[in-house]
Amino acid sequence: MSDPQILLRGDRLGLGQPRREMLPDYHRWENDPGTILGFGNQFPQAWEVREGGWSGQRGNHNYPQFEVVRLEDMTPVGITTLIVNTFVRTAEYVILVAPEERGKGYAEEATRLTLDWAFHLGALRAVWLKVLEPNTAGITAYEKAGFKQSGRLRKSGFWLGNPVDELLMDALPEDFAGPSVMK
Repeated sequence: MSDPQILLRGDRLGLGQPRREMLPDYHRWENDPGTILGFGNQFPQAWEVREGGWSGQRGNHNYPQFEVVRLEDMTPVGITTLIVNTFVRTAEYVILVAPEERGKGYAEEATRLTLDWAFHLGALRAVWLKVLEPNTAGITAYEKAGFKQSGRLRKSGFWLGNPVDELLMDALPEDFAGPSVMK
């Protein structure tokens, strides 16, 4: 297995280029029941669908993805994605933390690093996300990283089979918490 190519370093985590050889792990993370619950999906994704999507995502500047790597041992612990709207210079943010790595505070740092990239390298004007209201751990991590609640979509998601609200959150460059790790 190749070593991760770290593009941006934080305190405990780095953002790197996603690697094709990690695709089976990414697929496993995405199909974990906790991930499916948090994303509001109802069913797992077939391997063929995930594998087929890999080529379309790679090289697409409107869909940058980062492998989140624990710097201590260079272990991949998640993925972050920015779905960029080039017309208005904004992006939707998505994060996936490996099931075995949840609860360690990685979502906050990975989110902060991705916002750092989005605002200081990607020159985006705003980054937004949707999160299911019962996902309080996610909401807390996003707020600590600089997101603010900006609205809600009523009963637009599902949590444990029940309709729930999705909260809209956004971050602007002036909301970015702390100094950039870019020098």
